[in-house]
Amino acid sequence: MRIHEYQAKKLLSDFGIPVPPGEVIATPEEAAAATGRLGGRVALKAQVHAGGRGKGGGIRLAATPEEAAAIASQLLGRRLVTHQTPPEGLPVNTILVEEETIPQRELYLGVVIASACPVMMASESGGMDIEEVAAHRPEKIVSVHIDPSLGFQPFHARKLIYGLNLEPPLHRPATQLMGGLYRLFQERDCSLAEINPLAVTNDGRLLALDAKLNFDDNALFRQTEVAALRDEAQENALEVKAQDWGIKNYVKLQGNIGCVVNGAGLAMATMDLIQLAGGEPANFLDIGTVNNTERVVNAFRLLTGDPEVKAILINIFGGMARVDVIATGIVEAAKEMDIPVPVVVRLEGTNLEEGRRILAQSGVKVIHATDLSDAARKVVSSIAISRGSA
Repeated sequence: MRIHEYQAKKLLSDFGIPVPPGEVIATPEEAAAATGRLGGRVALKAQVHAGGRGKGGGIRLAATPEEAAAIASQLLGRRLVTHQTPPEGLPVNTILVEEETIPQRELYLGVVIASACPVMMASESGGMDIEEVAAHRPEKIVSVHIDPSLGFQPFHARKLIYGLNLEPPLHRPATQLMGGLYRLFQERDCSLAEINPLAVTNDGRLLALDAKLNFDDNALFRQTEVAALRDEAQENALEVKAQDWGIKNYVKLQGNIGCVVNGAGLAMATMDLIQLAGGEPANFLDIGTVNNTERVVNAFRLLTGDPEVKAILINIFGGMARVDVIATGIVEAAKEMDIPVPVVVRLEGTNLEEGRRILAQSGVKVIHATDLSDAARKVVSSIAISRGSA
């Protein structure tokens, strides 16, 4: 789960990490009032779940309350498009009005999980994507692996501080800031905690100018305050429906072949073979080890609700999951809803013969495949056949 910048900065502040003064607003009038209270020049930052906002026109500067109100009226209610958003962009419903800060230096600091433990990374090349730094200037990245049983230690901080070439007066505040970021990462079950840029100000302070926090979805049951920060308006509508219908592993993609697969590895292999056969998957959908028909029906409901889907591939290898239950789910889906696109089915595993019998006796029109490669070829060709007969 992702949250907005202003929400991330509130959490950073709760863990002792300094952030610029700012207020979140939802109307031009609120923008003007917030600018007046902050005094001086401000930055208006569109709140969307994506990076690249500056290049997309989502971060603007204002010198007066009137100018801030005018900028807010231009941003609010529009869809911001950046290199990290879907093609249609994301809605701007709120803006962070923040005191303008002109940094002396821009640094990067972040924590992720790698090699089965937390890793804190730092770089002198802040203000740009860390992936770009890693690709073109890897020597500018310094990292430390943190044993969770020991936590973040002073020697971790020293290595990162020297890698950042910080002046001695900043060593103590940097150590405290890094320790706070690690505690936030651990205590709030983050999958990513990133400050970019971390500014060194002209008056010798460290300040988190931007923040990005992602959280482990599987830990949200114990992070109720974090879960309450979710903004469904920033998420794909089909992905939201999938969560509501008990399908936890669904990601919308840009293709036109809907996939229903059990197991993440098999799902990725299925998408690869679809592309090798000349098609494009419309989604990643791992239905999981399922032995109830409701989730199968919901998967069909989800895919038939996607106007981009022109064919559906069901690829099930029944180990703990039973093929007859999946087959019954397919039959129930066909009874409950119109399935206007070809359905290719590849079934293997537990209770296979019973599953085939259920499908055969149901009269549901499906295209049977003998193996995964055959399934990929048939689902791609079914689209061409369907278009030709339309």
